[in-house]
Amino acid sequence: MSNVKGKVVVITGASSGIGEAAARLLAEQGASVVLGARRTERLEALVAEIRSKGGTAEYRALDVTSKEQMDEFISFAQSKFGRVDVLVNNAGVMPLSPLEALKIDEWNRMIDVNIRGVLHGIAAGLPVMKEQGFGQFINIASIGAYSVTPTAAVYCATKYAVRAITDGLRMEVGGAVRVTLISPGVTESELADSISDEESREFMKEYRRIAIPAAAIARSIQYAIEQPDEVDVSEIIVRPTASPN
Repeated sequence: MSNVKGKVVVITGASSGIGEAAARLLAEQGASVVLGARRTERLEALVAEIRSKGGTAEYRALDVTSKEQMDEFISFAQSKFGRVDVLVNNAGVMPLSPLEALKIDEWNRMIDVNIRGVLHGIAAGLPVMKEQGFGQFINIASIGAYSVTPTAAVYCATKYAVRAITDGLRMEVGGAVRVTLISPGVTESELADSISDEESREFMKEYRRIAIPAAAIARSIQYAIEQPDEVDVSEIIVRPTASPN
């Protein structure tokens, strides 16, 4: 029997890409999924689709840069299902550009979403899991958490931070709360759509020509969740077979 069935899985950034794929897959496996993102019209459609197939899903508007909204999101999941088994901190942005372009607003946006968003998820979810005596954080980083590429310095810095935060959380909580880092290589998503620097955008189109489907990362999330409670999958890196990076 799958260890996913019956679990309450909360997913940020669930309106597209990895978050959307994870919501579909985990609901198919019998999890109750609670979905958060800013684009509620997409969440509404996704929840309707999951329910039409017999799955259990709820959604709520969520901007992960707001600590208050994250607290309300976790409270919403608790009110609907009585607990939170898994929190997938998936929301992220990737507006790449050379540092000399000085796109400071975009740097700050990446810091706010990619780092603060994860910290807000931990701050909201950890007290709940500690009180329950069980739970699991799955933080989505990137292959950019291991090496830096031109135009991606700030983005990679945020993902290095997610890796460090995740490792520190794992060492601190131990016991009943499991902590997993999943780092996708080039994956089909809408992340590159936020790139405003024209040269970086064209480079990324070519770079992302070889990509794996978001469903591949969703299966990695499923794998981490479905392990027996005494097994903590600490880190997973998933790359396209044909990619050297």
